[in-house]
Amino acid sequence: MIPASAYFAHPTAVLDDGCRVGAGCRIWHFSHLSPGAELGEGCSLGQNVFVADGVRLGRNVKVQNNVSLYTGVECHDDVFIGPSAVFTNVLNPRSAVVRRHEYQPTVLERGVSIGANTTVVCGVRLGEYAFVGAGSVVTKSLPPYALAYGNPARQRGWMSAFGHRLAFDAQGRATCPESGEQYLLTEGRVSRISPDS
Repeated sequence: MIPASAYFAHPTAVLDDGCRVGAGCRIWHFSHLSPGAELGEGCSLGQNVFVADGVRLGRNVKVQNNVSLYTGVECHDDVFIGPSAVFTNVLNPRSAVVRRHEYQPTVLERGVSIGANTTVVCGVRLGEYAFVGAGSVVTKSLPPYALAYGNPARQRGWMSAFGHRLAFDAQGRATCPESGEQYLLTEGRVSRISPDS
């Protein structure tokens, strides 16, 4: 267990016994980590964030204000979740029917960005560096580097790892205007390529 001196937690934050917090994490006002919640190194939780039992966050995950991460959510390294995003874990909830054994996993791979006020319906996997626009409702999995938005969210293009929309030429190549990294689009999939490829 990392000592409390290795991370910052605001005095109003609640860290239940059994949660695990990595070094360098910052946990702000009124946030709550349940037993079994796990934060990797360097994570940042804004105000009023709830992290349920069994939720795992990788390194450098940033969760903005008013987000609840329920059991079944897994975020890999460098994920960004915008304010007031919503994650579900049951497809057909009823108050009078117990469905704890039916929780559906939701996986956000490395570098995924989720826009403010987005709802992510459980059971989806968002590929690395996928980018979901604000106010969207995600009901289906997305491939790596996909740009999606709307209700329901539909794929509208591709994004670089630096968060820029990619414009592919006739040979299926694109360059990120910020990083200079090159990307290749083949058979509906995008991958980063080395400059020598």
